[in-house]
Amino acid sequence: MTDLELLHFEQLKSKVQAKYIENHTPSFDDISKWKGIDIIYFQEDLRKIAKGNISEKSFYTYFKNAPVSKLPRIDMLNLLSVYAGYETWYAFKKAHLFADEILKENEENDSEMKNISDENLDISEESDYNLKRTEKSSFKSAEKSVLQNNNSVNQVVESNLSLESVPHSNTKFSFVKKYLWLGISSLLLIVVGILGFKDEIFSREYYFSFIDADRNSKINAELQVQILKDDESPILYVAKPNVPFVYTTKSKTLTMVVSSPYYKTDTIQRNLETAQRTENIELKPNDYAFMLFYYSKSLKDLKKKRERLNYLISDNALIYQVYDNETYGVETMDKQRYINLVTLPSNSLEKLDVIDTKTNSQGKIDMIKFKIGKDENSN
Repeated sequence: MTDLELLHFEQLKSKVQAKYIENHTPSFDDISKWKGIDIIYFQEDLRKIAKGNISEKSFYTYFKNAPVSKLPRIDMLNLLSVYAGYETWYAFKKAHLFADEILKENEENDSEMKNISDENLDISEESDYNLKRTEKSSFKSAEKSVLQNNNSVNQVVESNLSLESVPHSNTKFSFVKKYLWLGISSLLLIVVGILGFKDEIFSREYYFSFIDADRNSKINAELQVQILKDDESPILYVAKPNVPFVYTTKSKTLTMVVSSPYYKTDTIQRNLETAQRTENIELKPNDYAFMLFYYSKSLKDLKKKRERLNYLISDNALIYQVYDNETYGVETMDKQRYINLVTLPSNSLEKLDVIDTKTNSQGKIDMIKFKIGKDENSN
């Protein structure tokens, strides 16, 4: 890689930016300032024109930093070149040669062959290394086995010699002493076992199934369960969908707080001395959260969808989009921007997940926290 290649990549980023701005109006003209919904729209346009995609992580790595210190992979360079109107990365560079710059005709083939050679070399070196380790391990095992056998023979010989030298009068005393130590050792092992496993011996398991109070059916969603104990911090568990929550304890009482984005938080207290080992617990659904989730993911009747969301969400609602990358953890947006995002026909809505909601005294949603999952097939 040369400095000229990095300059060519900066040229390509400018071409990509200009291509996108021809038919779209992002929050900023400068591509390095795009984030959130701008990146989602760009990914959609890239899939439409170049029949490929780049991940959000790759966008932040190569477009948010200028100038970059390393080039992306060749498949990403080819994809961006196609988006900008060129057949390949090589064709783009050829069309934007600097003064006195000469490109080799077989440059791309040489690069690919070098990568294949490096991979084969790594595999060969790793195989040689593993073979040497295996041979060394086998030699040590054989050597250890021989030493153990020699030690066993020596121990048998020494034992026989010592038995022959012991007088008959001491044999009976040694026999009694041996069995006395065996009895004491067995008793100590039993005591240690009881002390070491007393929690498992005296603990009991309790099974809790969570039921939708309105629909009288098992809740098909993850629930957050916090166990509260005196003078201790809460312990957080996750109850899986359609599976009973199992809690093991030797305590006589239980206090747990059950919460979910789609159900009202409930604090449950039980006296475990009289409680049943298996119990169904009803949770009241959060109807506004259910409606928000439905209208956010539905692609039917977009006009009606916008009207319902506008009615459900307060004008002054706080809306947060949570990201999985390290650069931008949380982004805020207003009500209209959120409605525009979830009413855009996009594959990204399939991975939209509402994390938390809150309603005010008028029944309007005044807080939404959500995230859009990553595309596992992205580069």
